[in-house]
Amino acid sequence: MDELARLKESITRHAGEGVTRTALPGVSVLRATRATMPLGDVVEPTLGVIAQGVKQTTLNGRTFTYGPGQFLIVSVELPLVGHIAQASADEPLLAFVLELRPDRIASLLLETAPAATVRPGGVDTTPAAIAVSDASPALLDAIGRLLTLLDAPADADALAAGIEREILWRLVTGPQGATVRQIGLADSRLTHLARAIQWIRGHYDKTLRVEELATLATMSVTSFHRHFRAVTSMTPIQFQKQIRLHEARARLLADPGDVTGAGFAVGYDSPSQFSREYRRMFGVPPSRDALALRKAAVLP
Repeated sequence: MDELARLKESITRHAGEGVTRTALPGVSVLRATRATMPLGDVVEPTLGVIAQGVKQTTLNGRTFTYGPGQFLIVSVELPLVGHIAQASADEPLLAFVLELRPDRIASLLLETAPAATVRPGGVDTTPAAIAVSDASPALLDAIGRLLTLLDAPADADALAAGIEREILWRLVTGPQGATVRQIGLADSRLTHLARAIQWIRGHYDKTLRVEELATLATMSVTSFHRHFRAVTSMTPIQFQKQIRLHEARARLLADPGDVTGAGFAVGYDSPSQFSREYRRMFGVPPSRDALALRKAAVLP
């Protein structure tokens, strides 16, 4: 049995329908028997590996499609829209998800430098915060061995941290190594930008002042704008707008009748502006979208 087949078998054994959080810290598995409609969420630094089926994730109009044997990396909190593009009862979508913890990556980099730094002939710049790549057999093998520890809890206590470290090593030395390294480097541009991104997430309903965000990221305003766009593909104002609209959509799913209240709650003073920008992002007015979301949520 090859690495991908072993991974499929392990996920099938431990996943229920939907996302299942496992007993291993930061590890989840996903099983889905049907395609889904696009839904938005703010995603934290994450590794997602597809063993079967196809997913699509969109950031600011750019869509990333990834299937069996491929992985998605997200290195900072991003407002993403994702959906399962290919899944059925006979061949469900099967995926592995690992939370990428900066302290684990930092520890690995400190202990393995300079081997884990820039590859010969390459230069580390500020990489984009999201990318898709093919998973190496070594990476798939390590993930499969990590999941087998779910069948041996006594072994997991002793071995899980070491296998997670191996997975991180495969990422750091792989095609998206620059992106993963930035997560663990305390003085990296990505880490500085993450402070500003966390402020926006926590204060999405407040007036955004780019000068203050640049100070928080210890950059000049010009440098902050340039690096923020390079990482997120958006300006800070566009980023905040997407955070606001994702939050409003979640509120409308719970209470589809209160469109005006949802807009005010996320920082819009004008109901017409809220409806206009919501429709521009999601394709339909907020009230109609909320009803469609609720209908989709109760389908079997």
